[in-house]
Amino acid sequence: MNLFYTEHFNPENNQLSDEEAKHCLRVLRKQQGDKIQITNGKGELYTGTLDIIGKRAFVQITSTEVIPRTRNYYLHIAIAPTKNMDRLEWFLEKCTEIGIDEISLLLTSHSERKKIRFDRVEKIVLSAMKQSHQMHLPKCNDLITYKDFIAQDFSTSQKLICHCESDFEKGNLKQYPKSEKVLILIGPEGDFSINEIEMAYKNGFKGLDLGINRLRTETAGIVACQNIQFTHYE
Repeated sequence: MNLFYTEHFNPENNQLSDEEAKHCLRVLRKQQGDKIQITNGKGELYTGTLDIIGKRAFVQITSTEVIPRTRNYYLHIAIAPTKNMDRLEWFLEKCTEIGIDEISLLLTSHSERKKIRFDRVEKIVLSAMKQSHQMHLPKCNDLITYKDFIAQDFSTSQKLICHCESDFEKGNLKQYPKSEKVLILIGPEGDFSINEIEMAYKNGFKGLDLGINRLRTETAGIVACQNIQFTHYE
């Protein structure tokens, strides 16, 4: 059954957004009375039948479920956008499918991409959420400078930074205690600068080792996401 998303959908406001209605009626060719499911991205799942009025699509709700989060942790990955946008979009899609709660985009010293279409980022994440039939939409944060990002208060999170420098102490996830909230920093193609790594350690971040091989930015993000899942579900 197709899953649709409308941010403020509820029994009192049962109309699909214009974009979702267009996709439902024109692309998928859904008809009056067809059964569909809708989520508002906050854990609520509605099942009902289509009621089409002109170009608008309403849903006559037949059942409502509240779907709890299946993960026992909150994962926030802050990543520097790659020069090739396809690689960043691949990261966004796969991490959403695997399971992530928040994504931030970092502007670092070695960043080659300094501008980004944030609406495209949100669209990729939303599509991946619907495709993987999840009811919780990850939070996406627009591009922010590295310095401003790590200056924020993340005191309730386990704070980790992935980098390739061997002169700084690093550990793998099994060496660190599990935490309900985890924040992981992933650098650009040229890695974080020495100054940025030092800044992170001074702000309470610990080095995270993802293995013996040097990974691309988007690969490191996906490996970190998957490793967190493995260690928390043991």
